[in-house]
Amino acid sequence: MRISDKLQRNRKLWVLLSSLLMLCMLAGCGAVDAQPADDQTSDGRIDVIAVNFPAFDCARRIGGDMIDLTMLLKPGAEAHSFEPTAQNMVAISECEVFIYGGGESDVWVDGLLAAVENPQMTAVKMMDCTEVLTEQMKEGMTAEDEHQHEDHDDAAYDEHVWTDPLNMIKIAEAVSAALQQTDPDNAAQYAANLADYTAELQQLDSEIRQIVAQSGHKTLVFGDRFPFRYFVEQYGLEYWAAFPGCFGQTEPSAATLAFLIDKVRELELPVVLKIELSNDNIAQIIADETGAEIRTLYACHNVSLDDFEAGETYISLMQRNLAVLKEALL
Repeated sequence: MRISDKLQRNRKLWVLLSSLLMLCMLAGCGAVDAQPADDQTSDGRIDVIAVNFPAFDCARRIGGDMIDLTMLLKPGAEAHSFEPTAQNMVAISECEVFIYGGGESDVWVDGLLAAVENPQMTAVKMMDCTEVLTEQMKEGMTAEDEHQHEDHDDAAYDEHVWTDPLNMIKIAEAVSAALQQTDPDNAAQYAANLADYTAELQQLDSEIRQIVAQSGHKTLVFGDRFPFRYFVEQYGLEYWAAFPGCFGQTEPSAATLAFLIDKVRELELPVVLKIELSNDNIAQIIADETGAEIRTLYACHNVSLDDFEAGETYISLMQRNLAVLKEALL
């Protein structure tokens, strides 16, 4: 799907759902999500809604048992095609803290926030917490038919800011500040949780730097989309991939396949990468032609239902990435 088509679809979705939102509010309905989204939950916890897994996991880590937390994106779902329901929009309109990415996956959010009259809500936009980078159309990538990201200010930027653990610290700081502002009685605990989480993320950053410093080369090849721009920039890595991070198509051109196969052969790379919740069709072709092994690098945009129910976290998924990096950068 072209980016312009997606944006037009989301504009139509916003018109429809905003009308439903107003009807629900006029009817006096409360939150109708699977988890309650009242202004204050009955047990005194504040209500927090996160759009995607990085936002959810960050809030879970900082808020702990002091918040009632909902993730809108269902585990296992494709993050870039998420469309909020009328129930979602009513729940958001009544929550106290709302956390979202801010990229093209969330083009519906700005209109919703402009329409909501909830002075008690604090919104945290993850892309506002960090310096943002534009997506790259690198040599060898399959191009879309028309210019990408038109008609939307955020769409030229890579939304996957959390793939850099140091950016995740900045996001956690913003989430902690929002929770402290909303719930000052528990501010000290939110601050303490932030300090603990920051230390874990700094340790993760240190481990990644050690792996990169000891690596035999600095290049990663993805037979998939590439949502790791912030990661490779932070750690001084080179990459080649089939598509940019928010690409709508799934079929690479023959030229792209040939280019990636040649790169793996030229650099004698032991691993070709894919991302989670994606098939390995492209990576398998490259592996068959080069003898490279296929490994998954977790971008953490979403998790499988099994991983979600097992309690996997951003930290635990990035720990999986450490083992993959050691193998891929041999």
